[in-house]
Amino acid sequence: MNTLFELYKRLRDFIIRHRRVAEVLVYALQVVSANYLAFVLRFESLLSFEYRNYFLSYLPLLLLVRVTFYVRDGLNRDLWRYSSVSDLLRIIRSITFGSIIFLITVRYLFDNSSYPRSIYVLDWLILIMISGGSRLFIRVYGEYLDAETCGKKILLIGAGDAGEMIVRDMKNNPKYNYEPIGFIDDNPRKKGFSIHGIPIFGPRGMLKEVIEKHHPEEILICMPSMGHKVIRDIFRLCKSFNIPIKTLPGMNDILDGKVSVSQMRPLSLENLLEREPVKRDIQSVKDYIEGKSVMVTGAGGSIGTELCRQIIEYGPARLIMLDRYENGLFHIDLELRSKAPRHDDAVTGLTLKRTELTTVIGDICDKVRMKDVFQEFRPQIVFHAAAHKHVPLMEHNPLEAIKNNILGTKNLLDVVADYGTESFVMISTDKAVNPTSVMGATKRAAEYLTMRMNHSSSCRFSTVRFGNVLGSSGSVVRVFREQLRSGGPLTVTHPEIKRYFMLIPEAIQLVLVAASGGTGGEIFVLDMGEQVKILDLAENVIRLSGFIPYEDIGIEFIGLRPGEKMYEELFDVSEKAIPSSHEKLKVAVPEGVPSRQELEALVARLRGAAEKNCDNDAIAVLTEIVPNFTRNGAVVRPG
Repeated sequence: MNTLFELYKRLRDFIIRHRRVAEVLVYALQVVSANYLAFVLRFESLLSFEYRNYFLSYLPLLLLVRVTFYVRDGLNRDLWRYSSVSDLLRIIRSITFGSIIFLITVRYLFDNSSYPRSIYVLDWLILIMISGGSRLFIRVYGEYLDAETCGKKILLIGAGDAGEMIVRDMKNNPKYNYEPIGFIDDNPRKKGFSIHGIPIFGPRGMLKEVIEKHHPEEILICMPSMGHKVIRDIFRLCKSFNIPIKTLPGMNDILDGKVSVSQMRPLSLENLLEREPVKRDIQSVKDYIEGKSVMVTGAGGSIGTELCRQIIEYGPARLIMLDRYENGLFHIDLELRSKAPRHDDAVTGLTLKRTELTTVIGDICDKVRMKDVFQEFRPQIVFHAAAHKHVPLMEHNPLEAIKNNILGTKNLLDVVADYGTESFVMISTDKAVNPTSVMGATKRAAEYLTMRMNHSSSCRFSTVRFGNVLGSSGSVVRVFREQLRSGGPLTVTHPEIKRYFMLIPEAIQLVLVAASGGTGGEIFVLDMGEQVKILDLAENVIRLSGFIPYEDIGIEFIGLRPGEKMYEELFDVSEKAIPSSHEKLKVAVPEGVPSRQELEALVARLRGAAEKNCDNDAIAVLTEIVPNFTRNGAVVRPG
C-alpha cells in the first residue's frame, strides 16, 4: 500500500512540475482512444487483422498532426478548470484542421483511397466529444462537486437582478468559496422557481423555517433598493440564530450597474438605524448657499466635517473652515481639495468658478482673532458647530464648557452682527433640554443667546437641535467597537438607559434644510425617530461582528456617569412644539427666556467668574440663566 501511495505522489508531483507535457500526453491518449473507437463503431466489432493494420499504420501520422495543431493553438497551456465556450471552439478548430490535413495526406500524398472514409468523420466527432467533454467534466467538478464539499452555505434574500448576478459570480468563481442554497423573495409568483438551479423558497415569512431546515452560515440581502424598515425586519427575524448578515451597496454606488461577491459587506449598525433619506438636491438649499461665502466653525469635528462635505456640493463661492485643532482641519481640507467639484450652471451651461477653500486655525474664545477673520473673509453664512460636547468631561471641567460653549458663542454672535453676515445657524443638542449636565446647560444658554440676538441686526439667527449622531468622535458606538477589538467586555452605564440616534449625513441634510427655510429666531428640532436602548445597541454591535452576546463577548454595567440622564428629550417643559414646512423638522417655542439685556448682564457675570477661575460662582450664574438646570439630581442654587 505504501509503495502505491509513493507512486501516486511521484506521479502527481511530475504532473504538477510538467503540466504542459502531461496535457500533451493526455491529449495523445485521447487521440488514440478516439481513433480506435471510430474503427470499432464503424465495423461494429473488434478490429480484424486488416483494419488493425490500418489503425496501427496511420496512428503515428495522426498523432503527429493532432499534437502539432494542439500545441500550435496553445491548448496545452489551458487550465481545464476554467475552460469556456471559446476554449471549446478552439478545440473544434484544432481537430477540424487536423482531420483535413490527415485526410489530404492519406488520400493524396500516400495515395491510399482504401482507408475507410467514415473513419475521418467518426474520428473527428469522437475526439471532439472526448477532448471537450473531459474539460467540461473538470470544470463541473471544480465548480459544483468541489464547492459542495467546502463552500460556505449562504441564503440570499431577493431573487432579482442583483441576486442572479451574485449567484452567477459565485458559480463562475470558485475562489469565493460560497454555496448558494436558496432565495427568499416576497413575490408570490416566484415561489417554486429557481435561478441557475438555486430554488426560490418563498417570502420573508418563511425565513425562520428555511434557516432551521437548511442551516445557512451567512445571509446576504441582495436587494440594493430594499427599504431600511425591511432590513430591520430581516435582522429582527434572524437575531436569535446569530448568523452573519451581509448586504450590497446601493445601486447608486455601483458605477457599472453590476454586482459581484467582492462588493458584499457586513450589515452595519448604520443600516439598522438608517431611515429614508432626505432629498439632497433641494432648490431652497442651493439658492441659500450657491455663490455665497460660507464659514463652518468646528470644521474639524464630526459635525463640522460633514457640514463642509455637503455645503460644497451646493457651490459656495468660498468655504471657510475654522477650528482651533489642526489635525481634523488638516484632514477635511485635504479631502475636499482632492475632490472639489466644478459646478455647471444648468441654465447657461457655463462652468462656475471652483469653490475657494480656506482653512483657518482660530479659537472662538479669542474675539480679536474672530474679528480679524471676519474682516478678511466677510462670511455671508455661518454654521456654528464648535463646542465642547462630552458630558462627563465637562462635569469635571465646567469652566471650559462655559468658556467655549457660552462665552465663545457670545463672541461669535457679536462679531457676526458687526460684519454684515446674512445668516447664522448654531448647532445644539438634546442635552440642552431640561439639562442635568453642565454641558447641556451651556448649550441651553447658547440657544437663548442666539434666539435673543435675532432682532439686533439684519442677520437671521437660528438654532438646530438634535440628539446623538452615530459614529461621531466619542460616540458610544465607536467606544463599543474599540472594546470589541480588545475582546470585550462592552460597558453600558445602565440596562434601561436610552438615547436618540441619527446618522450624521441625515442630520446635516436637515440642518441645511432648516437653515435655508428659517426666518430667524427659531429653534429647529430634528425628527430623531424613536429612542434606542444602549443595551440593545451593544448587543447588536456584538451580533453584527459575528459574535454571540454574553457568550463570546460580555456586557458590563458601570452605572450612570456625572450629568447623565436615563433618557433624553427633544423639547423642554417650557417649550411648545409647532410644525414647520418640512415633515422632519419641528420648531420649539420656549417661554420664560431672559431678555437680551438680562442675558448680557448674566454673561458679563459669567465672564467675571471664569476669569477668576471660580467654578461655583460660574455654575451659580449658569443656573440663573437656565433655571431648570439640575446637577447631580439637585438644583444648583446661587450662593
